[in-house]
Amino acid sequence: MRFPDPARRARLARRHALHPDHRQDSPEAAARAVVALHATEAATVHLAVAARMRDPAVPLVDVALYDDRTLVKQLAMRRTLFAFPAELLPAVWGSASARVAEQELRRLTADLLRHGVTDDGAAWIERGRRAVLGRLAGGVSLGARELRDQLPELAGRTRRIEGGTRWNLPDVPFAPRLLTVLGAEHSIVRGRNAGHWRLSRPTWTLMADWLDDPPPALAGAEGYAELVRRWLRSFGPGTEADLVWWLGATKTTVRSALEAVGAARVTLDSGGTGWVLPGDDAADDPPEGDWAALLPVLDPTTMGWRQRDFYLPPALAPLLFDSNGNAGTTAWVNGRIVGCWVQDDDGRVRVLPGVPLPPAHADLLHREADRLTGFLDGVVIGNVYKSRLMQGTALP
Repeated sequence: MRFPDPARRARLARRHALHPDHRQDSPEAAARAVVALHATEAATVHLAVAARMRDPAVPLVDVALYDDRTLVKQLAMRRTLFAFPAELLPAVWGSASARVAEQELRRLTADLLRHGVTDDGAAWIERGRRAVLGRLAGGVSLGARELRDQLPELAGRTRRIEGGTRWNLPDVPFAPRLLTVLGAEHSIVRGRNAGHWRLSRPTWTLMADWLDDPPPALAGAEGYAELVRRWLRSFGPGTEADLVWWLGATKTTVRSALEAVGAARVTLDSGGTGWVLPGDDAADDPPEGDWAALLPVLDPTTMGWRQRDFYLPPALAPLLFDSNGNAGTTAWVNGRIVGCWVQDDDGRVRVLPGVPLPPAHADLLHREADRLTGFLDGVVIGNVYKSRLMQGTALP
């Protein structure tokens, strides 16, 4: 069965909660619509929710993250930080997070030796682990600098090495990398944010204290299957390459998960094979009328596929994505990316088109810009990553 590109774009309106008629009533529902929310930039969580909620407000997102803890930040796929619905954590812990933890632990062990911090990297890590977990016991929350200052077990910094890697900058502490390992292992968690919501100033807390009676992690294969099931529900149809990209996993892992969920084949307009959940190979009802959306840096919709031609004009790709496939802000009309958005110094949102727009589409985007300006209420977001178009680079 063929699943055409227009039907794929139409699914975004409803399944990703981007059409005004299909926006959600809570941050948790907004996150479930796209499996999880990217959280590499702290503001992305709030802005991704704002794009998908009927009546968004910053305090609602903060309550979900820090009070109700129904959204939990966890390092996972592609060594990326996400805010996951809490019920999905066992699947993540046993699969994508476990893979990241293993990789980071191996690299840290080797680099501790390489930089002369210790002659037994595993022992240094174990001492540091015990010290961190002991210091955070009893509901204590501390930032990375506080832990480093209070725990001599975390002492150790890089030194310059000829022909070294990205870790060869002098005088960089190893403590944050140990915290990354412990976070990926879900022993600790990024708890309350010590700064403004637009900034990342996490305090670390024991996962056992952050969540009441945390459930056990699923087995790896079971966890990957659950992630793939949810991805297909929100993002399908997609290709094997899309899933390898999104999961940061191997082809073998993806193929096993597709088999486990009974995924069905469809033919895409590209001629390639796409995958959907069983019985989900028919097009959704199309949305009523045109629609527009303004999405933040690294939004899960923008980042959900590796093969993006069905929603991204090829000429726009180098203006909106870096060489690693990471995206800046994006402006969408009817399931296609048409440009990006930025803010003036006073906080007003402006749309920067990357393709010619008919007046009706420009008007839709201006309305979304006014809506986002109201949500931000004068707060100006500083992005770590700014695409060429965000910086004002025009199309040739």
